[in-house]
Amino acid sequence: MGGKREEPLIVKGKRVDGRKVDEMRPIKIEAGVLNRADGSCYLEWGKNKIIAAVYGPRELHPKHLQDNTQAYLRCRYNMAPFSVSDRKRPGPDRRSTEISKVISEALQRVVFLNYFPNSVVDVFMEVLQADAGTRCASLTAASVALADAGVPMKDLVASCAAGKADGEIVLDMMQEEDNFGEGDLPMGYIPARDEIVLMQLDGEFTKEEFEKAQKTAIDGCKKVYELQMKALKDKFKKGGKE
Repeated sequence: MGGKREEPLIVKGKRVDGRKVDEMRPIKIEAGVLNRADGSCYLEWGKNKIIAAVYGPRELHPKHLQDNTQAYLRCRYNMAPFSVSDRKRPGPDRRSTEISKVISEALQRVVFLNYFPNSVVDVFMEVLQADAGTRCASLTAASVALADAGVPMKDLVASCAAGKADGEIVLDMMQEEDNFGEGDLPMGYIPARDEIVLMQLDGEFTKEEFEKAQKTAIDGCKKVYELQMKALKDKFKKGGKE
């Protein structure tokens, strides 16, 4: 972020991909896509393609990790080697470990872990194709997969980012904006509780820009939440007809 680009990112209110500054990329969410997982979700967000799978609650091994007061929520975010144009080295790296941790912390705020002592809930997020905003997209997909698995939750966590490009606050940055913009603010939000559970800042914002970016990101989260709920309703309506 913050590199040099000869051509502007915003021209006459339109971004590189033709969107307005407050317009999101197309989003498609489908729940229940994997037969062998307890819960799953497939998500397309712009050019991002992500699949999330949930297994559990189930007994946690090794047993010395068990907690007799609550379950352990174990999240794993991973980018497939073919998900980016320059082939990524397989396996976890510093970035994927950090994203796994912040997603786990966000989801812990909504999952009733105390219902399942000595257990583990595993959440796997695999990025099949990446195009900026994968942590927000993965958190969104993971939340739907948990609900699809029937894991008791206070609410879904919806996630979206705002950023700064050419000095303007924009919603849902795409790859060029992420590479050459001046700032990025990914957020996770619980609509029913009006609670922020994830907020990370990269770049520089004035106080006024930060406040506008925060509001813009929350507005985006609310739109994402509607799509999450629709995906779950569509899945269970379909299940009821079969």
